[in-house]
Amino acid sequence: MTQCAVTVDERGFRSLMSRFATGVTVITSSGADGPAGMTANAVASLSLEPLLVMIGFELESRTLAAVRHSHRFAVNVLASDQEQVSRTFAGKQPEREKFAGCAYTERSGVPVLEGAIAWLHCELAAVYPGGDHVIVVGSVVDMGENGGEPLLFYGGDYRRLDSDVGADRHQNARHRGRPARVAR
Repeated sequence: MTQCAVTVDERGFRSLMSRFATGVTVITSSGADGPAGMTANAVASLSLEPLLVMIGFELESRTLAAVRHSHRFAVNVLASDQEQVSRTFAGKQPEREKFAGCAYTERSGVPVLEGAIAWLHCELAAVYPGGDHVIVVGSVVDMGENGGEPLLFYGGDYRRLDSDVGADRHQNARHRGRPARVAR
């Protein structure tokens, strides 16, 4: 295995972190102006006792303002066919436009997106500084799952699981001396 050093700067950090495959979520909440949502992959389970999750929010995020207003939010784990949902909620258009094209139901006053493979409803537990972001910790109070395959993000692009095709491509790519690409 060849190792390459990466310059310790923003560009090098982004490049290196793009090699960490993540699930894709949309964080939703309700603020003073109605529902708000954003795409996030800086999401992780934090604790089993009590049940806690953590999410990274940009400091200027409208969804963060909604979470601070309502003290609750949902983590919607996107399905493999929800790439457009992710792109919509990653955009800067007004929140009403984001939700206009996306079916959702409200659970305890928080939007839960239709078609998500899983969701968590959380109460705001803590907010910690994190550079140009904040780390929001949520206490899980309700959850559900619908099954299906997740939408993934790797190398600056959306990916999907397909273990049979992915394994074949990985083997073929190794024999050609090129890096394997995850099946799309």
